[in-house]
Amino acid sequence: MKNLLKLTSISLIATTAIYAGGYKIPETSTNAVALGAANIAHNHNNADAAYYNPAKMIFMTDENHIEADLMYIGLEKVKYKGTVHGTATDESSQSEDFIIPTLHYVSGALGENGVRVGLSIVVPGGLSKRWSGKQGIQTAKEFTLEALEINPTVAFKLSDTLGFAVGLRAVYSSGIVKSSAAISRDMNGDNLNIGYNLAVAYKPMKALEFGITYRSKVNLNEQGSAKLDIGNARVYDGGASVSVPLPAALNIAVAYTFESATTIELVYEKTYWSAYKTLDFNYISPISPILVPYFDNPIEKKWHDTNTFRLGLTQVFDNVTMMAGLVIDESPIPNKTIGFELPDTDSTAVSLGGRYKINERVDAGLSVLYSIHKDRTVHNSSLNGEFSDGNILIVSAGLGYKF
Repeated sequence: MKNLLKLTSISLIATTAIYAGGYKIPETSTNAVALGAANIAHNHNNADAAYYNPAKMIFMTDENHIEADLMYIGLEKVKYKGTVHGTATDESSQSEDFIIPTLHYVSGALGENGVRVGLSIVVPGGLSKRWSGKQGIQTAKEFTLEALEINPTVAFKLSDTLGFAVGLRAVYSSGIVKSSAAISRDMNGDNLNIGYNLAVAYKPMKALEFGITYRSKVNLNEQGSAKLDIGNARVYDGGASVSVPLPAALNIAVAYTFESATTIELVYEKTYWSAYKTLDFNYISPISPILVPYFDNPIEKKWHDTNTFRLGLTQVFDNVTMMAGLVIDESPIPNKTIGFELPDTDSTAVSLGGRYKINERVDAGLSVLYSIHKDRTVHNSSLNGEFSDGNILIVSAGLGYKF
């Protein structure tokens, strides 16, 4: 498990935004990258239905579907210019690159009732932000979380037009927290946490489709060890834990396919980031009361729920399918609590991709997404300045097989 996690690793524990506000990753397949994750109501017979709307599995052709994807993520530097506690600074985070594999599988129909099972292995959230400037390292020399989700699902055919699905979310995560100053912290931990997902697919007519999905919150409870230092003196070396939420999300989608084989899908997503109220480190052994203000007081977050709007366009030809997407997303972080550990901003993403049918059993896909993050002016108790840049490039390639 840990070796696989390293291959799929993406980092965060209250760290940087990727393509969704906060640290949730909605694009975990080649088609999802091409469509900006606007693939909830409509699925063109692809195995990633197992993750995006497993209820759609009942409408897929009666055969086994499997897809393997490899995704590249490139993070530009985030720049900050302003003051930190009154001290002027002009610094930037490190640029970063990641390679992430994912896997999706949908079974053929099981029994006369058309039950289908699916399995997805994905990275549901993360990416890290590392600073090396004098101010950034005081709170965010490194905040990372490696996360891997295994999501088995089962879909039931309620009628010829209606499907329902339920799934289990098993999320393994491993985190690192480092700060470097006169007072410093070096902490690591891991854990396995469980959640669930529900989905409905309704197809009242051939051209019109509806989809609703809900993914439950999963609390990522990292348990491990911590080393706390003041100057050159070690003041704690022992067990520790911290918890951050992978938030619940509700998607409501509608898709319409025209006679030209052109499909337009609209998705509204509500992400329940308000579950992230504080970042609270806990220690197995008591620490000195004089150290509590530096290491043990809960750090206020008070994130708010966000709205995301997605538009997907699919055009099917004989052996080629072309896709494009647009995503408008907002940051969940209030001005009061934003900092170097997560300089998140509102964003707009555009995407493009396609799939080629090699033969009746094999197809291949390639897609790209570019997320443009707005500059953000910050005025709070510690920062008075502006975060800028930090755009994100994603390229995904996938291979599908039916048997």
